[in-house]
Amino acid sequence: MASNTDQPPQEAQPLAIRILIVDNDKAHAQAMVESLQRDGYECTKSTSGPAGKKQIQEGNYDIVITDLVMNEVDGMEVLSTAVEVLPDAQVVMVTGHASVPLAVEAMQLGAYNFLEKPITPRRLRAVVKRAVEAVLMRRDNLELNQRLDEKFGFEGIIFASEEMKQVIDQVRRVAMTDATVLITGESGTGKELIAQAIHQNSPRKGKRLVPINCAAVADNLVESELFGHVKGAYTDAHADRTGAFEYAHGGSLFLDEVGDMPLATQIKLLRVLEDHSITRVGDNQPIHVNVRLISATNRSLEEAITDGTFREDLYYRLKVVTIALPSLKQRRDDIIPLVDHFRRSLASHHDKSIKTVTPAVTKKLYQHDWPGNVRQLRNTVESMVVLDTDGVLDMDDLPPDLADGEPVVSSSADGPVELIGQPLTEIEKWAYEQTLRLAGGNREEVARILGIGARTVYRKLKEYDL
Repeated sequence: MASNTDQPPQEAQPLAIRILIVDNDKAHAQAMVESLQRDGYECTKSTSGPAGKKQIQEGNYDIVITDLVMNEVDGMEVLSTAVEVLPDAQVVMVTGHASVPLAVEAMQLGAYNFLEKPITPRRLRAVVKRAVEAVLMRRDNLELNQRLDEKFGFEGIIFASEEMKQVIDQVRRVAMTDATVLITGESGTGKELIAQAIHQNSPRKGKRLVPINCAAVADNLVESELFGHVKGAYTDAHADRTGAFEYAHGGSLFLDEVGDMPLATQIKLLRVLEDHSITRVGDNQPIHVNVRLISATNRSLEEAITDGTFREDLYYRLKVVTIALPSLKQRRDDIIPLVDHFRRSLASHHDKSIKTVTPAVTKKLYQHDWPGNVRQLRNTVESMVVLDTDGVLDMDDLPPDLADGEPVVSSSADGPVELIGQPLTEIEKWAYEQTLRLAGGNREEVARILGIGARTVYRKLKEYDL
């Protein structure tokens, strides 16, 4: 690389900008690394096309700088691999004067820019700086979408409770990494929604999220579903078949009910996680896969390990990060927002006009324990919407198991008994506080439930600092 002693002023660079430099001229590659490292970038170099291609498939980079003319694997193939595997990365091509037209063609195929040799440090830094700005703009857009998702229901997840806010915060932090994630929780708590949120807020969002329910696949077919098979591998294998790992290449694979996976398949899955390659059933040729694994279970895998039905070594590979979903009765503040969401979405789906839910029904739904969690709540609201005749979900629309008398949730420690003998302002404050909780923080809903004006509610909530 040509020397240039005129150094630009140093600027603070954002963290975690990862650059891969691919150049079979070792001295040239090292010169670019040293120049960019002075600006605080994390640089990795590969001194051959095949090595660079492998780095792209196995790593996670924001910017790829590749020489255009190389032996074995050239820059165009490196570009093609980067566009496929790292869709959010920016690729800069390095070229001699004679191959500038080819570099222009590369830009049409997805390259960000090109550098013509000889390259000065100033020119290199200028092009990389603009590429970094493009990367950061994409990140800002992603973060903006994440903030909107938080306000309006993170990737379709409706929540208001502190318990779910903590879960979503954990999802947001883990999404941008490539860590394997184990999601635990009772059936119906929304584990697949969490898996979708992780994928959609990750650098892999432009690729597939492939779901497989291990409990729904026959034991003798699980390996074929995951790894694929070749023609003639077994009696009904009439043609080659691509498995879920190959199909999800570059994206994410969601293994639901992973605790029901046969032991023999668990051994092969462990090997895939270690080697990043799969072998189709009936074949001996390994196939490299770049897949993020997200798994879920409603069983205790610790108990399964004790019972000898789940491998301990696989368990620790799956639970690099564990996200535990609370049951619906553990996050009651989400019930009313979920009811309102389901009322609107299901009314639209069934082409019905459902204006509101009465306070009596709201209270009944809030007090129910929901052993089937969010799935049961959704089915209940759908049943009410379908059967409703007057546009208002009232007690006559409740399904029989909820319409009958049932125990209600116990009062909190600061309930009405403890308020006896207290000043009226304390009793009123308690009533507003509990109704606000019941309404999921919706002040208009508080006014409707209490049968008072919205202005009065706003004034009282401000007066009691609620």
